Parts: sequence; structure tokens; C-alpha cells
Amino acid sequence: MTENSTGRRTTAGGVLGAATVAMGLIAGVFYIFACDVMPSLARSDDRVFIEVMRNINDVIQNPVFFLSFMGALVLTAVSAWQLRKSPHRWWVFAALAAYALAFLFTVAVNIPLNNRLADAGNPAAIADPAAVRRRFEDTWVAWNVVRALLSTLALACLVRALLLYRRPYRSAYLESAAGSSASR
Repeated sequence: MTENSTGRRTTAGGVLGAATVAMGLIAGVFYIFACDVMPSLARSDDRVFIEVMRNINDVIQNPVFFLSFMGALVLTAVSAWQLRKSPHRWWVFAALAAYALAFLFTVAVNIPLNNRLADAGNPAAIADPAAVRRRFEDTWVAWNVVRALLSTLALACLVRALLLYRRPYRSAYLESAAGSSASR
């Protein structure tokens, strides 16, 4: 907890820290998909690709993932509200905007692609698994890279805000007045 300008205890630093951790977890998920999971699956045949992606999409829908996925958005929004009058608020607002876009792309692009892949049916019974994969893979991978970049940008902005938050704020006016002869 920290003290605000009125001396009251606040949780702004804790919320900012929690938002940073949640964002780091989500940026890491998107990053590992971009750097490892999808390139590894690209080496698989069509039926294996479809089966593994369906398994991943089923397993990732769990409370731990949702806590981070939703928590990064909610905690960043709460932090933006709490720090709306602070000098480093723009870093938190930028993080919120970047992650809101990543969240939107997830909901508008990646999740519908996941659902379409699930609706294709049992991979062993799909008549043309290559066509199912073609309609999924390139678009999903491209938008995941966008999500990875946006969430990493959001993480960098939150880290910057956290570093600035931990430093005592000094105004340029007070700094210049401290060295003037009028202040002695």
C-alpha cells in the first residue's frame, strides 16, 4: 500500500504490480505459441495438427488461464483508473489500449477460428483435413503474432509505469526552485 496526496492508504501500487504480472503471463502465452507451439505443429500432418490444436483449445479453457487472460484486462483497467491523475498514467493507458486490442483480436478472430476447428468434427473422420487446416492455420498464426506483439507492448508499458510509480515524483517547478537563491 502507498499513501496518496491526502495521506490515505491506497492499493494503486499493488494493483499495478498485479496487472504487470498478469500481463507478463499472457504475453508469455502468446509468445510461446508464436515461437514454439505453432512452428512445432507446422511440422505435423494435417490430422495431427487439427487434433493437437483442438486439444490445446480445450485444455486452455481453465480457471487459471481465464484468471490471467481476464485479469490482465481488468487489473490494467483498474490501475488506469487509480492512476488517472498521476504523472505516469499515460503508460498505463497505453498498456490498456494495447491489451484491449489483443483481447479484441482474440475474441473476434482467434476464438471463432478455434470454434470452427472444433466444429469440423473428429480429425480422423474429416474428409479433407488439409482444407480444414488451410482455413485455420495461417490466419490464426498471423493474428497470434499480433496478439503477442500487443501484449508484449502492454507489458513493457506496465513495467515502465511500475518503475516510475516506485520513484518519488518531483515536479520540474520544485526542482528548479530548490536550486534558486529564493529557496535558501
